[in-house]
Amino acid sequence: MNKLLIVGTVAFDAIETPFGKTDKILGGAATYIGLSSSFFNVDAAIVSVVGEDFPKEYLDLLENKGVNIEGVEIVKGGKTFFWSGKYHNDLNSRDTLVTELNVLADFKPVVPDAYKDSDVVLLGNLHPLVQSGVLDQMAVKPKLIVLDTMNFWMDCALPELMDVIKRVDVITINDEEARQLSGEYSLVKAAEKIHAMGPKYVVIKKGEHGALLFQGKEVFFAPALPLEEVFDPTGAGDTFAGGFAGYIAQSENISFDNMKNGIIYGSNLASFCVEKFGTERMEKLKKEDVLSRLKQFKALTQFEIELD
Repeated sequence: MNKLLIVGTVAFDAIETPFGKTDKILGGAATYIGLSSSFFNVDAAIVSVVGEDFPKEYLDLLENKGVNIEGVEIVKGGKTFFWSGKYHNDLNSRDTLVTELNVLADFKPVVPDAYKDSDVVLLGNLHPLVQSGVLDQMAVKPKLIVLDTMNFWMDCALPELMDVIKRVDVITINDEEARQLSGEYSLVKAAEKIHAMGPKYVVIKKGEHGALLFQGKEVFFAPALPLEEVFDPTGAGDTFAGGFAGYIAQSENISFDNMKNGIIYGSNLASFCVEKFGTERMEKLKKEDVLSRLKQFKALTQFEIELD
């Protein structure tokens, strides 16, 4: 199996949406990415950090899904990263209520020796210096490096972020972040400017409105599946990234045409994530459900037209 190295947070979340609220539950970018990538035939490993307060059952869940947790550091006496947020009625915007970095404040990632030759590296949303620190530890240049980031790092660590952007092949950000990073309102122009920063491929996520993939002048658009119920969008972007990277790692095909498939697989998995609070839907998701919905995606986007 090809190796997929996942770097990101394993955390606690407390979430409030118009449909309800939760106490502390399992969250974190690497958690969602790991659960999503488990639907592919890849050897995935997480590099992250948790405190002594982190339940063993959550780590067991990841292991039982086939995700290697050797690179998850447990800090004795430490407290796990915690985020709390409240979503507005449209579920596209939210307010952060609490952010407690805890053990994440001093996190220095250590890549397990067995994964220093990983084929695909997915750098989940973390401080750019942590992301760069992971790339510095790789013994072999990965076939594909995927970077996920957000506007917070653009605001407070832009020089460090620009350094890591130069080193990656794919960047995934949402439309608002693409506009901030590039200074362009048009997403086509934004993608052009971001290409010039280093990444060969630019993925711009538009939430319930799908996702765009750019390579030079080539553009691909994948719709989001219209859903009857959306309970909680937390982790949808990470689930998307995990599906995208997992598919690419499994297929061993790094081309624009194959990345189109990766975008669809990522969108498909993200459509499940939002149906329940936190990781609940992804924990119980079956491969036959994924395949069935993939057929819905195909039907949604396939059409025949006669061109004179």
